Amino acid sequence: MTDIAQDMPWLRRAWQTVQSRVAEDRLPHALILVGECGVGKRSWAEAVGGLLLCDQPLGREAGQPIACGRCKQCELLAAASHPDIRIYAPEKSRMVKVDQVRALSSFAVASPQVAHHKVAIIDRADQLNINAANALLKTLEEPLPDVTLILLQESGRPVLPTIRSRCQTLTVPVPGNSEANQWLLTRVKNLPEDTQPSADVLAKALMLAGNAPRLALDYATGDFIGLRDTALDRFKDFMKSRIPVGEAARAFKSMGLEDTLWLFETWAADLARLIVGGSARDADAADMLGFLAKTTPGWRAHELLDMVKESRAAGVYNASPELEASRLLIAWQKLMPVKRPAA
Repeated sequence: MTDIAQDMPWLRRAWQTVQSRVAEDRLPHALILVGECGVGKRSWAEAVGGLLLCDQPLGREAGQPIACGRCKQCELLAAASHPDIRIYAPEKSRMVKVDQVRALSSFAVASPQVAHHKVAIIDRADQLNINAANALLKTLEEPLPDVTLILLQESGRPVLPTIRSRCQTLTVPVPGNSEANQWLLTRVKNLPEDTQPSADVLAKALMLAGNAPRLALDYATGDFIGLRDTALDRFKDFMKSRIPVGEAARAFKSMGLEDTLWLFETWAADLARLIVGGSARDADAADMLGFLAKTTPGWRAHELLDMVKESRAAGVYNASPELEASRLLIAWQKLMPVKRPAA
């Protein structure tokens, strides 16, 4: 079985930490892996799960064990049919709900079905609703020797301190542009030639993804870039009072709420950076944001960031992307300098 750190070198430090703990038989019962969206956190968690379930790990004596890829457990994992590993992720509401955590708790207390161990992965532990977080806390407070919990958290999204204090936290960095680009190129080469993204599309995908390779791959091979370009054009038109707010907001409808919030969050963060002399991550929006940065105080940019955070914290994931976009667009337009009438 391939070492996950060979496939994604930026995961190496977090992966080797787990390898050494497994080799020494002192892996904690619960881990939190923190990293940006699209850096491979779930792949890392699944690799850890595979290592813990494997009957005959290779390289244990050298302190760098990996799953063998040949035993019954590895075969079940490869077929995505292993009963002793479960993944719990946000549902359509974009929240991890209490019923999912209760199912995790029931899974945790039951005996392993075919392996000697069990693994439960919570993807986006930062999106546990309050009831789910409290239910998870009870499971963390009563650790079981044959169960490992792996929580995945996006950078900048909080997890309850009471949950964090009961887990060992590991962090995954974002790779540099060269490393991310090389990984991306190796993946798109496997696509049919007529579907391979151009170099310009790959560069834009990496720019928008902040060098997060898996996210960039999704962007480069999906429709996000086109939707985002249209939304940015309408955003600029609205800021210049060329179109009404309703028309501008409609451009965000097809993106969905989470991507809409993410886009406004990215622009607000870029504005904050430009105000203090930094540079914008979204190069296509840099001209407009640079213009606003000349007259906007820093607290206004952070106010825009807070508006996005409030939308997420309020659990508005059933809300309309158009309505949220309208609310945010109106707040943004207030930053435009007021033209004074000629004397």
